[in-house]
Amino acid sequence: MTCFFTSSPFLPGEADLCGANGFLHELHLAVPYPCRCLYICSDPDSGEFTDAIAAAQGEALERAGFAFSDYDVLDGRNAEDAAGFVANAQFIILAGGHVPTQNAFFQDIGLRELLQDYDGVLMGISAGSMNCADVVYSHPELEGEALDPDYERFLPGLGLTDVNIIPHYNTVAGTELDGLDLFEDIAIPDSAGHAFLVLPDGSYVLSRDGREQLHGEAWLIHDGVMEKISEDEDVVSLGD
Repeated sequence: MTCFFTSSPFLPGEADLCGANGFLHELHLAVPYPCRCLYICSDPDSGEFTDAIAAAQGEALERAGFAFSDYDVLDGRNAEDAAGFVANAQFIILAGGHVPTQNAFFQDIGLRELLQDYDGVLMGISAGSMNCADVVYSHPELEGEALDPDYERFLPGLGLTDVNIIPHYNTVAGTELDGLDLFEDIAIPDSAGHAFLVLPDGSYVLSRDGREQLHGEAWLIHDGVMEKISEDEDVVSLGD
């Protein structure tokens, strides 16, 4: 399996895919032409929204030179067919959205087990990338979650990587949730005994042949410290 763990393949306000850091080149090398694509939702109960986002992102991929023989959408309306959809797919896209909501859906359909024999290409977007980790770091995101003592910040994931991604640094840096700074008051204290890879949109991790490479600008939060580890256009091997 070849995996692209992105913050977002789109830049804020842009309808077309971002080609920075060799992303489109690498994706073209990996994805068959044409391909059978499966788009897996973030919220199984928001069918109309999922259809709109899936269509828009599929059209962006087509404008970037990709082609589809099939383009299926998997959500709560057809969850019982998940095994067949995954078995048919050559390219799987995991949508962005609310991490715990998507995580629960992935568990409901047994996606971790369904992907064990998958030999195609997978692209995570934001929450989709976060949920690819073996143990997912799901930082609070919605109002009230940061102050909720029962909110679970670590969840079982798909087991495709050990990397915990925090996406959208370019738009969420300096933002507050429930009066707390997302990084200074939440993610950095949560990093005791953990490591979080912070990505802006346009940066991504490419996992291929058992090796993981960070492409682009990124920061690492670990044991209460946040430090910049790469610049735009850098390629850094992870896990060496």
